[in-house]
Amino acid sequence: MNVGAFTFESPSVRVIFGPGKVTSVAEQTDLLGAKKIFLIAARNATGATHVEQALGQLLVGRWYDVAQHVPVELVDRAWAAVEQCGADCIVTVGGGSATGLAKAVVRNYPVPLIAVPTTYAGSEMTSIYGLTDGDRKLTNRDPRAKPAVVVYDPELTTGLAPAVTGPSAFNALAHCVAALGSPAANPVTTALALEAVKWIRECLPNAIGEPSDLPARTGLQLGAFLAGTALATAGTGLNHRICHVLGGMLNLSHADTHSVVLPHIVALNAPALPEQMGRLAQALGHAAGDPAEQLWDLAVRCGVATDLRRLGARPEDLRAAAERIAVDPNPRAVTRADIEELLTRALSGERPHIVTRPTSQLPSSDSNLQKG
Repeated sequence: MNVGAFTFESPSVRVIFGPGKVTSVAEQTDLLGAKKIFLIAARNATGATHVEQALGQLLVGRWYDVAQHVPVELVDRAWAAVEQCGADCIVTVGGGSATGLAKAVVRNYPVPLIAVPTTYAGSEMTSIYGLTDGDRKLTNRDPRAKPAVVVYDPELTTGLAPAVTGPSAFNALAHCVAALGSPAANPVTTALALEAVKWIRECLPNAIGEPSDLPARTGLQLGAFLAGTALATAGTGLNHRICHVLGGMLNLSHADTHSVVLPHIVALNAPALPEQMGRLAQALGHAAGDPAEQLWDLAVRCGVATDLRRLGARPEDLRAAAERIAVDPNPRAVTRADIEELLTRALSGERPHIVTRPTSQLPSSDSNLQKG
């Protein structure tokens, strides 16, 4: 076996992992030298009360106004509240929306961030952030947005509804697929992504069937952590660009769009990534299987969405959405017509199939800001 040269940037994030570890948040703020903590949490986030009690008088402010896709005006208001309190550290508890809001705030108010994720978004391991301005969602990277500490406590995810668990886990799977096909992929990110797929594939059905299954929840959160770590280096791909456009333009749930779009992206790119897709199929449990079909079958088994219509998209939305999606870079050259066709299949919930017809390459965007 031959290994070529590569670059891997190890995420400079301290990770605390294990059941009951939410109690370590106060200790982590102390290690950071923080004395004035601001809490950002979804209003009903499991674990927020534990954090409040643990921080006690160190807590100088609380913010519970959280929205998916992180609207710019919400960031401005939260940022003003943090400044008013003079906080020297932010702690966030909740899913990707809470983490995303906190990441956007610390870009402008550079204090350490401690993330306590309660879903499987994975973005807590990265410097990637997203903002929505009107009906356009923009994503970018900023080292200031990367949390200093991430506390994974699987006990906070027990009881998470299947309607949240399944789509969130598919978000993590999308990170794995993006890492496998990224131009920045290397042996480290590939190993992380494939190991994450195994954990998610094995644990997701059990977590859906029995939401209080702590071993399954622990395995899912480990998978999300590994997927997020791979994402931190490899970055996102076409699947995320599509989901960001659908989220910003149509206000569709970010996590739910992944379970719909991901199998079709795998089918589209499989001919250009034969080795990676073969390893993905093996990680999904059937080395000789079609990974697009395996992902679609897993979505059906777990009861998550497999059609965009179920999420609220309409046929008349597809062309405008396709026009906004940056088709390059992608492992396989595609056109906007290809994207519109993919969205049409995703709208109807059609079982994915490998796309083999010729496509043409469009010019690459040299902007670091991906519009969605």
